[in-house]
Amino acid sequence: MDTLRRMAIFARVVELGSMNAAAKALGMTPSAVSQHLSKLEAQHNVTLLHRTTRKLTLTEAGSVFYQGCADMLAAAQLAEQRISELRDAPVGELRLSAPTGFAGPLISQALAPLLTLHPKLSLRLFFHDEMIDLVSHRIDLALRAGELKDSSLIARHLADWPNVLVAAPQYLARQMAINHPQQLSALDWIAIEAGRSDYAFFHPGGEVAKPPITPRIISNNIVSAREFVLAGMGLAIQPEPEVRGAIKAGRLMVVLPEWRLPSIAIYAVTPRREAQPAKVRYAIEALKAQLAL
Repeated sequence: MDTLRRMAIFARVVELGSMNAAAKALGMTPSAVSQHLSKLEAQHNVTLLHRTTRKLTLTEAGSVFYQGCADMLAAAQLAEQRISELRDAPVGELRLSAPTGFAGPLISQALAPLLTLHPKLSLRLFFHDEMIDLVSHRIDLALRAGELKDSSLIARHLADWPNVLVAAPQYLARQMAINHPQQLSALDWIAIEAGRSDYAFFHPGGEVAKPPITPRIISNNIVSAREFVLAGMGLAIQPEPEVRGAIKAGRLMVVLPEWRLPSIAIYAVTPRREAQPAKVRYAIEALKAQLAL
């Protein structure tokens, strides 16, 4: 490391034309600069500079050595510039992990404008319903829904999504009118393997109902489960933003709309505590704005 420092000092002396100017630029004394140059020459057993009272002149060896020192400084400055870009502007590849339920338009609506504004930013998406190790998969940012169990991760709350009970119109057409949660136990349920089975229904009047639910279909993938709901095979509890389009299109209907279900918290999770690069900060803000709608 001492050699690298002396090489940098030597390059500054050559660039500025004097030891005094280099010393001032480096915050050192001229004698300290001179000592570093002397040690550098002694280390390589070669004279790098001819010193006179008026000027410094490069020797042939010094001229060759200076080019290598200048290249080293240029590489260091480029490295600093790239670090600054990563810190100050979203560039490079953003590796984002999310549950499969987010594979629809939500992420693209949030991040497409960001990618358009910043051409040097690229995106790689990983959709997993199981929890994956962010460090081993080199994930910059993950979206997580519900309870967070890994305390080593850094989480930022993005939104609370309401859950809704939905079914396809063709399924509801085959059933008696559903007026109370207690009727739900006798119906066909489609559930997520890792999901809850003890949902409470809250009525504005203060009543709380916890009907026992036995799923007929269980999937470890929320998108797969949703397809069975759309096919008219039963009811399911789904995050409202994920089924909003299907509800508006009439492909799904909200059952017991006057009853409220517990919401689900959405978090942005990162594996590191230190300052995040701009690509992560910008993505979190874009996702927060979109997911809160």
